[in-house]
Amino acid sequence: MSEIFRYNLRMFKLKIVVLLSLLFSSILLTDEPYVDKDLLNEIADKYGVFAKKRFFYLQETLDSVKDKSDLEKLEAVNNFYNEVRYGSDIKIYGKSDYWATPWEFLGNDRGDCEDYVISKYFALKHLGVDYKKLFFTYVRSTNFKEPHMVLTYFETPKSEPLILDNNNRKIFPASQRKDLTPIYNFNGDVLDKVGKNNEKSHKKWDELKLNMQRKKI
Repeated sequence: MSEIFRYNLRMFKLKIVVLLSLLFSSILLTDEPYVDKDLLNEIADKYGVFAKKRFFYLQETLDSVKDKSDLEKLEAVNNFYNEVRYGSDIKIYGKSDYWATPWEFLGNDRGDCEDYVISKYFALKHLGVDYKKLFFTYVRSTNFKEPHMVLTYFETPKSEPLILDNNNRKIFPASQRKDLTPIYNFNGDVLDKVGKNNEKSHKKWDELKLNMQRKKI
């Protein structure tokens, strides 16, 4: 084997190693945490170290199911956020109706039904669940006088939805939730696309989206 041939072979192997390293690095870089380090530090400054620990636990929960099925992701996210305490917007924010960002919700460790839905929705999107399968669903509940909101998951557009509800820890098909009567569904990301055609969007969603972009805590 000539020296030139050996040299070319070594160079070829070196190129392969470099290319694989770059590919591996790019994969790692795309696997971003749900809440980055800078935002975690801001959360700790505002809400305290225990709030920061809640976000670490959230990251562990998301990491544990990132390669699992949609159903396993739904169950993990639903169980995690249902541990957060219920609290009215008036008591927390001094407003009759406020849609908190996921960071505000977990930072305060309190929120109302919309806040559970919002946080579950964005966590599931982060896990790669198709947002077109997820809907904010207004319902009437036999257990409450005021309107209620749940997150619904449609495996296909014609499938019976699964209900993720902060008042019921287990996920059930809609037909098994006799206590709920649906009023209407909407999906914020779908509304954004509709809005490009000069259609009306959803005011609360638009406000939430702006707060998300600002990373409001």
